Amino acid sequence: MNETTFNRKGDVYAKARPAYPAALFSYLLERGILHADCTAADIGSGTGIFTLQLAPLVAKVYAVEPNADMRTKAETAFASCGNIASVGASAEQTTLADDSVDIITVAQAFHWFDRAAFRAECRRILKTNGNVLLIWNDRDTDSPIIRDNFAVNKQFCPRFCGSSNGISFEKASFADFFAETPKVTLFDNSLIYDRDAFVLRNLSSSYAPVQGDTYYDRYVQEIHAVFDKHSKNGTVVYPYITRCYIGTV
Repeated sequence: MNETTFNRKGDVYAKARPAYPAALFSYLLERGILHADCTAADIGSGTGIFTLQLAPLVAKVYAVEPNADMRTKAETAFASCGNIASVGASAEQTTLADDSVDIITVAQAFHWFDRAAFRAECRRILKTNGNVLLIWNDRDTDSPIIRDNFAVNKQFCPRFCGSSNGISFEKASFADFFAETPKVTLFDNSLIYDRDAFVLRNLSSSYAPVQGDTYYDRYVQEIHAVFDKHSKNGTVVYPYITRCYIGTV
């Protein structure tokens, strides 16, 4: 896992990134994938967005995050949650005990991991027949606002290679990770952003410039232009599709 990818991004990430739809958690509860007695490991937990939604539904969550900036923001948010343990460690070496968790969740982070090493770590810390859930809030690339947004990213962000670091969401692309073809579920998670939230969402990306970088001011200017083009009554619809892949390793 690239532990420095989100350096200096903790504050803006916590403010700008979306939560996950209630329908996803209802689906997981109805099928017994989540339950009140299970112990979960949320790997690459970042600023704790998914962790905080998961915690009320399970007995305990280990929030594993290597980036100190992101983890510090999360720990502030976790202060009132007695069943979350913050762990400063990588996806590939979580430091958790053997056979210690019933389920592993990865929200918006799997594309940063070393797959083979993470798979081995999942097998080590999971109890027998435990599931791994890979989850993304993926931007709808068929949407005009997303196409325009991506065009700006391509122009000003040298490290931009597409949504979620260019990962393929085809089932076949996970054949080297899951033991069998994963169960895939999709949920609409479109959000309404005002101007400030739209700019912050863009700046929260790993590839986006930070203040002081060469193209920062120009990038922000062009993001404002995208907002102006697509806004109605001071807001834009930002179309997300939440993808969840469920399987054993």
